[in-house]
Amino acid sequence: MMEAALKIVEETQAMSNTEVGRIDVENAAVTFEGPGGKKIEALAPTDLVIEPGSFISLIGPSGCGKSTLLNAVGGFVALSSGIIKLDGEPVTGINPDVGVVFQQYALFPWFTALGNVLFALKRFPMTKEERRERAMTALKEVGLEGRENNYPGQLSGGMRQRVALARTFVTSPKVLLMDEPFGALDAQTRVVMHEILLRVWEAHKATVIFVTHDVDEALILSDKAHIMSAGPGRIIETMDITDERPRRAHQVTESFLKNRNHIISLLRQPGADDH
Repeated sequence: MMEAALKIVEETQAMSNTEVGRIDVENAAVTFEGPGGKKIEALAPTDLVIEPGSFISLIGPSGCGKSTLLNAVGGFVALSSGIIKLDGEPVTGINPDVGVVFQQYALFPWFTALGNVLFALKRFPMTKEERRERAMTALKEVGLEGRENNYPGQLSGGMRQRVALARTFVTSPKVLLMDEPFGALDAQTRVVMHEILLRVWEAHKATVIFVTHDVDEALILSDKAHIMSAGPGRIIETMDITDERPRRAHQVTESFLKNRNHIISLLRQPGADDH
């Protein structure tokens, strides 16, 4: 079984190392209809290019359109104007090549950890044994070996989020969308989850879009941080994060502090949306 599991990991890594997962956001805007038919601009016209296999963060004040942009990339929210492309193809709806991890774990409480991961593989043409081996490998990647028969109610919040991560990565998505996935976790558990996420991401190299309010989290995890203005949101600055990994908030470098202070100053500017 171990030999088969290693083969699955090798196949997954081979698939994920191809140049897929490029996202082009071109003049994309989202307007909702509010009470009384009033138009609410959730996302101002936005342009963005995300390279394959990169890890980027969207950071900005509440209501700035971070989640709206994320959901538009995932095909969950329709654009009012503009276009979003995944590997050159317009996003017109939910795409099975895009995985999603939310703050709420969205696990099936009547399935075990293994059952939740197996469910994600139902659409793939595999034998029952192949599905099980692949699911077990995914759980091992996130440190849940030996917990596969536990139900979500028997797991801590951090462990449940690990199951959600395993369930998403087991399908080898081109793109992973993460909407404040660690927002409900305590500080110590978040540090552990950062390490697990980066380890799994480096093995699979999916393109990751990570929404967060936490400046340190963006600087620890990302290749680039896109800072958004107050709503209607748009990207006011893009920051390249060049500190070598692993990065830790308690072992800050001079550039980490400089980047942190700069992002905070942008977020505190009264006229940030006019930047």
